[in-house]
Amino acid sequence: MSLFRTELRRLTKRRFTRYMTLLGLLVLVAIVVGVFFTNQKIGADQLARAERQADQQYQEQVRWSEQERAACEQAKAAGTATDGRYPDDCSVISPPPRDQIQAEWFLPSTFDFKKTFDETLIPFAAILALVGFVVGASFVGAEWSTGGMMNLLLWRPKRLTVLLTKLAALLTGMLAVTLPAAVVWFAGFWAVASFRGSTDKMTSGTWQSFVLTGVRGVVLVLVLTTIGFALASLGRHTAMALGGVVAVMVVGQFGLGILLAMASVRWAEAWLLPTYALAWMTKTVTLQDYQSCNATYYGSCEPATLDITWQQSSVLFSVGLVVILGAALWVMRRRDIS
Repeated sequence: MSLFRTELRRLTKRRFTRYMTLLGLLVLVAIVVGVFFTNQKIGADQLARAERQADQQYQEQVRWSEQERAACEQAKAAGTATDGRYPDDCSVISPPPRDQIQAEWFLPSTFDFKKTFDETLIPFAAILALVGFVVGASFVGAEWSTGGMMNLLLWRPKRLTVLLTKLAALLTGMLAVTLPAAVVWFAGFWAVASFRGSTDKMTSGTWQSFVLTGVRGVVLVLVLTTIGFALASLGRHTAMALGGVVAVMVVGQFGLGILLAMASVRWAEAWLLPTYALAWMTKTVTLQDYQSCNATYYGSCEPATLDITWQQSSVLFSVGLVVILGAALWVMRRRDIS
């Protein structure tokens, strides 16, 4: 019997795998449904209503300005102290120009596929990456804690082959979930844009950009799944992976973020892992240092910037993956299995 098929069947038969995967997919469905019901398709009626609301807002500003100007003139005539409430010249109190109150401010939320869909791939990848991490940790952690790994090694004594086959079955299972989910995610938000928004101005370049972002999301899911698997194998228990991620994210990242902020460290976000995960998905994250000034030709002062790119994120994640998985394989080869 093929070890790979056996491990793949073991993965799919585990109740925890099924429930965790189902929970993740239900969360994704809830997001699509929520976006559908919180957006509207913009038509002539909505535009006309927004114009009326903009006119009402302008009229309110006109009335307020007239009242304030009259109160200012009365205070000046009576010599009453205003404590700086009014300017020296009451005539400067005037409403804003009509064209500054835009009708777009009063339009209901609408889903523009070209402008918004790219952002939805971030929670998609994050949710499935969390599912993959927990499922991967549980898959191998349960084998160690129940003694199943020792029994399996009696049948197949090649330790690294066994561990890597388990990992291959796990990644295959996650890929079998992630790819169809990504297709449904695209289709779901296309339907949202069709009925509750706009699908205009879509080009082949835009589609290519969306697909590449989706591919990066799938890679992120597989990487975190592998890391969860490797951490649980290192500690011989699921709690090793879960405890490790809690320690890194809560104690390490949250605590480090507070410490760097208190120390006023420049580019503090560049030391935090979520910044690199976001850069991986969005291609670039631009950090700004408001304590510095870059003078422009127009005499303005712009904050200094630092770009974190997806290439830098790929190097960081690759090194982390190699180190953690390499440690798991080395320990698997060297440790006493009994």
